[in-house]
Amino acid sequence: MNTSGRHLLVEYIGCDFDVLNDADQIETLMKAAAIAAKTNIVFSKFKPFQPQGVSGVVVVEESHLSIHTWPEYGYAAIDFFTCGEGDPKDAHEVLKRGLRAQHFEMIFVERGLDLSGANPCMRLRSHTQDSTPASIEALEPVVAEPVESSEFQLQ
Repeated sequence: MNTSGRHLLVEYIGCDFDVLNDADQIETLMKAAAIAAKTNIVFSKFKPFQPQGVSGVVVVEESHLSIHTWPEYGYAAIDFFTCGEGDPKDAHEVLKRGLRAQHFEMIFVERGLDLSGANPCMRLRSHTQDSTPASIEALEPVVAEPVESSEFQLQ
Protein backbone atom coordinates (compact mmCIF):
# COMPACT_ATOMS: atom_id res chain seq x y z
CA MET A 1 0.00 0.00 0.00
CA ASN A 2 1.34 3.41 -0.99
CA THR A 3 0.78 6.05 1.70
CA SER A 4 2.59 8.86 -0.08
CA GLY A 5 0.81 12.16 -0.34
CA ARG A 6 1.35 15.83 -1.01
CA HIS A 7 0.32 18.58 1.39
CA LEU A 8 0.02 22.19 0.30
CA LEU A 9 -0.40 25.00 2.84
CA VAL A 10 -1.03 28.44 1.39
CA GLU A 11 -1.72 31.85 2.85
CA TYR A 12 -3.31 34.31 0.43
CA ILE A 13 -3.02 37.98 1.34
CA GLY A 14 -4.63 41.07 -0.17
CA CYS A 15 -7.70 39.14 -1.32
CA ASP A 16 -11.03 40.60 -2.37
CA PHE A 17 -13.32 41.19 0.65
CA ASP A 18 -16.52 40.27 -1.21
CA VAL A 19 -15.10 36.99 -2.52
CA LEU A 20 -13.79 36.00 0.93
CA ASN A 21 -17.16 36.76 2.50
CA ASP A 22 -19.35 34.82 0.03
CA ALA A 23 -19.74 31.15 1.02
CA ASP A 24 -21.25 30.17 -2.36
CA GLN A 25 -18.44 31.82 -4.29
CA ILE A 26 -15.79 30.24 -2.04
CA GLU A 27 -17.37 26.79 -2.45
CA THR A 28 -17.45 27.16 -6.26
CA LEU A 29 -13.81 28.27 -6.25
CA MET A 30 -12.67 25.42 -4.00
CA LYS A 31 -14.45 22.86 -6.20
CA ALA A 32 -12.79 24.36 -9.28
CA ALA A 33 -9.43 24.04 -7.50
CA ALA A 34 -10.14 20.37 -6.70
CA ILE A 35 -10.96 19.70 -10.36
CA ALA A 36 -7.82 21.56 -11.52
CA ALA A 37 -5.78 19.30 -9.23
CA LYS A 38 -7.36 16.26 -10.92
CA THR A 39 -9.07 15.00 -7.77
CA ASN A 40 -12.55 13.49 -7.43
CA ILE A 41 -15.03 15.44 -5.30
CA VAL A 42 -17.06 13.43 -2.76
CA PHE A 43 -18.88 16.29 -0.98
CA SER A 44 -18.42 19.81 0.32
CA LYS A 45 -19.58 21.81 3.31
CA PHE A 46 -19.18 25.57 3.80
CA LYS A 47 -20.27 27.81 6.65
CA PRO A 48 -20.51 31.62 6.58
CA PHE A 49 -19.84 33.46 9.83
CA GLN A 50 -21.10 36.77 11.18
CA PRO A 51 -20.15 39.49 10.87
CA GLN A 52 -17.95 38.01 8.12
CA GLY A 53 -15.83 35.06 7.06
CA VAL A 54 -16.24 31.57 5.66
CA SER A 55 -14.88 28.16 6.62
CA GLY A 56 -15.30 25.09 4.50
CA VAL A 57 -14.03 21.80 3.23
CA VAL A 58 -14.16 19.86 -0.02
CA VAL A 59 -13.69 16.15 0.65
CA VAL A 60 -12.12 14.40 -2.31
CA GLU A 61 -11.51 10.69 -2.80
CA GLU A 62 -7.82 11.46 -2.46
CA SER A 63 -8.25 13.46 0.84
CA HIS A 64 -9.37 17.09 1.32
CA LEU A 65 -9.14 20.83 0.69
CA SER A 66 -10.06 23.30 3.44
CA ILE A 67 -10.27 27.07 3.69
CA HIS A 68 -10.75 29.66 6.40
CA THR A 69 -11.24 33.30 5.42
CA TRP A 70 -10.84 36.59 7.24
CA PRO A 71 -12.33 39.14 4.82
CA GLU A 72 -11.60 42.02 7.22
CA TYR A 73 -7.88 41.33 6.67
CA GLY A 74 -8.10 40.24 3.04
CA TYR A 75 -6.66 36.90 4.19
CA ALA A 76 -7.38 33.24 3.43
CA ALA A 77 -5.66 30.09 4.75
CA ILE A 78 -5.81 27.01 2.52
CA ASP A 79 -4.91 23.41 3.35
CA PHE A 80 -4.89 20.81 0.56
CA PHE A 81 -3.77 17.22 1.15
CA THR A 82 -3.93 14.59 -1.54
CA CYS A 83 -2.61 11.15 -2.27
CA GLY A 84 -2.82 9.31 -5.57
CA GLU A 85 -2.32 11.11 -8.86
CA GLY A 86 -3.82 14.48 -7.90
CA ASP A 87 -1.45 17.42 -7.48
CA PRO A 88 -2.49 20.19 -5.07
CA LYS A 89 -0.06 22.64 -6.71
CA ASP A 90 -2.33 22.62 -9.77
CA ALA A 91 -5.05 24.17 -7.58
CA HIS A 92 -2.87 27.13 -6.55
CA GLU A 93 -3.32 29.31 -9.65
CA VAL A 94 -7.10 28.75 -9.59
CA LEU A 95 -7.25 29.87 -5.95
CA LYS A 96 -4.87 32.81 -6.31
CA ARG A 97 -6.78 34.14 -9.32
CA GLY A 98 -10.23 33.46 -7.85
CA LEU A 99 -9.45 35.11 -4.50
CA ARG A 100 -7.79 38.01 -6.34
CA ALA A 101 -4.82 37.61 -4.01
CA GLN A 102 -2.07 40.21 -4.21
CA HIS A 103 0.45 37.98 -2.39
CA PHE A 104 0.85 34.39 -1.25
CA GLU A 105 3.11 32.21 0.84
CA MET A 106 3.15 28.48 0.09
CA ILE A 107 4.64 25.44 1.79
CA PHE A 108 4.72 22.12 -0.06
CA VAL A 109 5.32 18.93 1.95
CA GLU A 110 5.54 15.29 0.87
CA ARG A 111 4.08 12.93 3.48
CA GLY A 112 3.58 9.22 4.11
CA LEU A 113 5.42 6.18 5.37
CA ASP A 114 8.83 5.15 4.08
CA LEU A 115 9.19 2.15 1.78
CA SER A 116 9.26 -0.25 4.75
CA GLY A 117 5.84 1.03 5.78
CA ALA A 118 7.04 1.42 9.36
CA ASN A 119 8.36 4.98 9.63
CA PRO A 120 6.74 8.34 8.91
CA CYS A 121 8.62 10.19 6.23
CA MET A 122 7.61 13.87 6.00
CA ARG A 123 9.74 16.11 3.75
CA LEU A 124 9.55 19.84 3.14
CA ARG A 125 9.89 20.22 -0.62
CA SER A 126 9.43 23.97 -1.03
CA HIS A 127 8.59 27.16 0.80
CA THR A 128 7.89 30.11 -1.49
CA GLN A 129 6.51 33.63 -1.45
CA ASP A 130 5.58 35.68 -4.48
CA SER A 131 6.80 38.85 -2.70
CA THR A 132 7.18 40.16 0.81
CA PRO A 133 3.76 41.50 1.80
CA ALA A 134 3.18 44.11 4.47
CA SER A 135 2.71 42.65 7.93
CA ILE A 136 -0.82 41.43 8.50
CA GLU A 137 -0.86 43.31 11.83
CA ALA A 138 -0.49 46.55 9.85
CA LEU A 139 -3.70 45.91 7.91
CA GLU A 140 -6.79 47.69 9.14
CA PRO A 141 -9.75 45.33 9.58
CA VAL A 142 -12.84 46.00 7.51
CA VAL A 143 -16.06 45.18 9.33
CA ALA A 144 -19.14 44.20 7.34
CA GLU A 145 -22.56 45.51 8.19
CA PRO A 146 -24.41 43.27 10.68
CA VAL A 147 -26.77 40.75 9.10
CA GLU A 148 -29.74 39.24 10.88
CA SER A 149 -29.69 35.47 10.87
CA SER A 150 -32.02 33.00 12.54
CA GLU A 151 -29.73 30.10 11.63
CA PHE A 152 -27.08 30.88 14.22
CA GLN A 153 -27.54 32.82 17.43
CA LEU A 154 -25.11 33.24 20.29
CA GLN A 155 -26.73 32.66 23.66
